[in-house]
Amino acid sequence: MKILVAYASKYGSTAEIAEVIGKELQKRNHQVEVQAVDHVDSLDGYDGFVIGSAVYAGSWIKSAAKFLRANQDILAGRPVWLFSSGPTGPGDPNEIMDGWTFPENLTAVREKINPKDIIFLHGKIDPDKLNFAERMIVKSVKATTGDYRDWLVIRGWAGKIDQDLKAG
Repeated sequence: MKILVAYASKYGSTAEIAEVIGKELQKRNHQVEVQAVDHVDSLDGYDGFVIGSAVYAGSWIKSAAKFLRANQDILAGRPVWLFSSGPTGPGDPNEIMDGWTFPENLTAVREKINPKDIIFLHGKIDPDKLNFAERMIVKSVKATTGDYRDWLVIRGWAGKIDQDLKAG
């Protein structure tokens, strides 16, 4: 199957997650393209989609939200998996974010697309990459800096996608 892994990433952490998902699907004999959402020209020719975004203040990056909205009719007719990345610190990402799983402003789109699965993954905050305002926000909300991405969880989720694809 030909799969598009499309993502929106501000500092590269979510892009790295998308790359790992793509490589895991390739290992399982899928033809995969990994692209930033703003570089995707067409959805023609793809059998399935994995779409993800970094999360800031409970929202996806604007380009990812725009991508979902603009392509919801096409996505509704094919298998789709959605992922978000963001929280740092120990523990379950959903618990860290008080039960948050997906942006509320995309609920109608999510319902129309009817994804096979949605996952919320740990993220990474590198203070050296942040601008002054972002560092102040991180400090004010007492966000934990560092890389909390769990590569075993990410690879395992890619394996689940593969199983879903093979099950039809």
